Amino acid sequence: MKLKDKVAVVTGGTSGMGTAIARLFCQEGSSVVVSGRDRERGEALVNELDSNGHKARFVQGDVGKLETNRQILDVAREEFGGVDILVPCAGILALGSITDIGPEEWRDAIDTNLNSIYYLLHLGIPELQKREKGNIVVIGSIAAYRGFPNHAAYCTTKGALVPMIRQVAMDYAPQIRANVLCPGPVDTPLLWYSAKAFPDPSKAVSDVADRAPMKRLGTPEDIARATLFLACDDSSWIQGTALNIDGGVMIN
Repeated sequence: MKLKDKVAVVTGGTSGMGTAIARLFCQEGSSVVVSGRDRERGEALVNELDSNGHKARFVQGDVGKLETNRQILDVAREEFGGVDILVPCAGILALGSITDIGPEEWRDAIDTNLNSIYYLLHLGIPELQKREKGNIVVIGSIAAYRGFPNHAAYCTTKGALVPMIRQVAMDYAPQIRANVLCPGPVDTPLLWYSAKAFPDPSKAVSDVADRAPMKRLGTPEDIARATLFLACDDSSWIQGTALNIDGGVMIN
C-alpha cells in the first residue's frame, strides 16, 4: 500500500496508460479522480474501481480548458478532502508536418499536451502545498528527444515538458517533487494511431518492437508501475528528472 490514504488526480484516465495508472494507484491505497473526454469509458472505469472496494470519481471534460481542471480539483477537494498527487496523462497526436498541420489542430495539440499541464499545476500546486508533501508525475514521451515522421505538434509539445517540470521541481522543492516519465512505444490506441504516419502502420509497429533491445512493446502496466515508483516514497530523492521507460529504444 505505497499510496495509502493519498488522493491522486489522473487526467487522460479513460484509456491506455491513464487507466492502468488509476487502477494501480487504487490498488496501492489511493483515492483517485479520473478525467477524460469519454464519459462512457470514464464511468465504466470508476464503477469497476468502486465495485472492487476502491474510491474513485470521474470528471468528464477537455483538460485543454482551464475550467475543466478547476472542476477536477474541486471534486478532489470536495469528495476526498484535497489532493496529494497530480498525474497529467492526457495527450493527442495531431499528425502532420509543420506545413501540413492546420492552425486549429496545432492549437488543439498545444492546449491538450502542454497548456493542460500548466492549468492543472497552476491550480493544483496550491492544493498540494496544503498537504505535508506533494508529488507531480507528468507523462511525457521520448518524442521530447527525437523526431518522428509527421509528428511536429506532438514532438514540440512533449519536448516542452522537460524544462517545464525542471522549473517546477526547482521552484517548489522540497515540499513538492516533480518529475517527467518519458515512455517509448507502448501498446495503446495512441501508438496505433501514430503508426498511420507510416506507409505500412502494422509493419511500423512490429518493426519498432523488433528494434527495441527488449524485443517488445511496452504495456500500460509497465508505465503504471514506473509512475507509482515516481509517485511514492521509493523515489524520495528523485527530483526534476525525465525518466525514459522505452525498452531501450533510445540507446539503439
